[in-house]
Amino acid sequence: MARRYSTALVTGASSGMGKDIALRLLKEGLTVYVAARSVDRMADLAEAGAIPIAMDITKDAEITAAAEQIHAGHGGVDILVNNAGFGQYGPVEETPIDSARYQFEVNLFGLARLTQLLLPPMRQNRKGLVINISSMGGKIYTPLGAWYHVTKHALEGWSDCLRLELAEFGIDVVIAEPGLINTGFTAGVQTHFAASAESAYAGLIGKLVEAVDSDGASSPPSVISDLVIRAIRADRPRTRYAGGKMARPVLFLRWLISDRMFDRMIMSRFT
Repeated sequence: MARRYSTALVTGASSGMGKDIALRLLKEGLTVYVAARSVDRMADLAEAGAIPIAMDITKDAEITAAAEQIHAGHGGVDILVNNAGFGQYGPVEETPIDSARYQFEVNLFGLARLTQLLLPPMRQNRKGLVINISSMGGKIYTPLGAWYHVTKHALEGWSDCLRLELAEFGIDVVIAEPGLINTGFTAGVQTHFAASAESAYAGLIGKLVEAVDSDGASSPPSVISDLVIRAIRADRPRTRYAGGKMARPVLFLRWLISDRMFDRMIMSRFT
């Protein structure tokens, strides 16, 4: 790896892609901070040499405390991997607005606040890399996924603006767009599903559950870790890296065909 980077922070590191990315960065010889709500679930990362921090990405006091700990310990980081996130699914009409706000707090506002706090040392040192874990869902849309998709669409736009603002300071901003990854996301979708027992959208909900159950094997988290390492090693990283089951073909089709054609393609899975 290019030795210009020495210290990293990975959020959402208690499982899935975050944990795998952290392990890969440790193997690359970096000092790696890892953050999640549960420190216990990062015990294996601590044994591997990572520095765990208990942090709820929706709580400003905990975000600030994490940033202060990193500044005190190593003067900041030069790689930030914003990975923490989850999917809130359900009909727009029936999803409580407080639940929608929480989706934004986790998937956008929390990582934005953390980034704000960690940028000054990167800017002063004129080097850094911010990697935001988005989703192919940041470019496409599905029924019942409005609140999840809108946070990922917002993250993509926010990242693009941030990239332009930081370019003069030698800081790169990269977006990773995973497809279907074996991280427990689909189980989480059902856990965080918002709908009443007698929903007017019961038929569509049933079809979504069937579609999720029939998706079959997903790609391992290492597929995304590989993309992160590619970005870190690149002298000039790409602005976006897509990978994992269905990501590239679906994103290509979204670019290629009209909205109405894409609507029909998506809804064909629900008929």
